[in-house]
Order: sequence, then structure tokens, then C-alpha cells
Amino acid sequence: MKPIAQLIVTAAVAAFSTSVIAAPAPATNEAPDLLVKRVSTEVIDAVKADKDIQAGNSRKIIELVNTKILPYVDADKMTAQAAGRFWRQATPEQQKQLSEEFRQLLIYTYSGALSQIKNETIEFKPFRADPADTEVEVKSQVNLTRGEPITLNYRLSKGAQGWKIFDLNVMGAWLVETYKSTFASEISKGGIDGLIKKLHDRNQQLANKPLKAPQK
Repeated sequence: MKPIAQLIVTAAVAAFSTSVIAAPAPATNEAPDLLVKRVSTEVIDAVKADKDIQAGNSRKIIELVNTKILPYVDADKMTAQAAGRFWRQATPEQQKQLSEEFRQLLIYTYSGALSQIKNETIEFKPFRADPADTEVEVKSQVNLTRGEPITLNYRLSKGAQGWKIFDLNVMGAWLVETYKSTFASEISKGGIDGLIKKLHDRNQQLANKPLKAPQK
């Protein structure tokens, strides 16, 4: 990926991350668009005011991701959809390992993005859904201080614990679809175990790479 594209995607993922971090547990009857809108406004201001996060404090950022972001993300559903038909071919133990490694990758992804938040704002589009829907899409755009706005849409599903995000669209590309291609490629080379090892190795690399504070 070209450097400019990496920066754009990072900014978009950062906006996604801040839309769910540090928010209280949602009521099961809270509408998905209201959930995302409510916590977005509250949290973006809080993150920008946190000097530790601005300085790239890895421990604090990862702790926030673990405790405040992932509870609003259905990582298991994301993993199953990214693996596609191969998910059904995996053993229960392989499914467990794959979910754990993918979840860890999400932690590092969100942590890296969170450390680069600067002056982005989020503008939400009109929400349209039937009250009986159990899967919906919330549309928004990230407004940057420089450059064109970035499309950022969320897919959420409703379960016993309320609404959770299971996919993200950045500039027209769905995150799960992107991972699906990568997962299929790795599985074709080394099977499910090969994919698990690839994710594990990548997580080890990220664990040893310090988060960078945003440039002034």
C-alpha cells in the first residue's frame, strides 16, 4: 500500500476506534446510529485531551482498546466472515486460535490508529432502517483538516448484548472483504494452521514495535 493510502486508512480506522472507545455499555434497546453518534462526540474530545495517548503511551492505549473498544466489536463474527467457507472446514480448536490471533491483530491495528488521532471530526449521514432489522449500516464521513473527506460506514448486528460492529467500510472497501482475500491466499499456501501462524508472527512483530506518537 502506498504511504499516502496508509495514512488515509489509518485516519479512517482511528475515527472508527474513537467512535466506540470509553463509552458506557449500551442498553440493548439503544438504536445503533444513536450509539455511534453519542459516543463519537464524547470520546473524540476525551482522546484529544489525553496527553498520554498523544505521547504514544503504548500500555495505556492498548489497555483502552482492550477494555473500551473491543466490547463493541464482534471479533468472532468478523473472523468467521473473513475466513469464509474455510471457517466451516476448521476444527473448533483452529477456530478458537484463529479468532484469538485475529482479535489480537485488531487490538494492535486500533492501537496504532488511536495513537495518530489529531483533528479529525465525524459527520453522520441520515440513518435509514426498519425497527425489526437485526443488521444495519450506519454511514458517515471523516472530515480531515487537509484533503477530501473519507467515507466511513459501519455494519452492526444486534444480539443479546445489544448492537455490535462487525464490519467497516473505508473509502468504499469493506474491511472483512479485504481480510477475506488475504486469509484465502494464506490458507491456499499453508492451510488453516498456516494462516494462524502468519497472524501469530505478525502479532509478534507488532508487539515488539512501539506505537508512534502523532507528528506535530
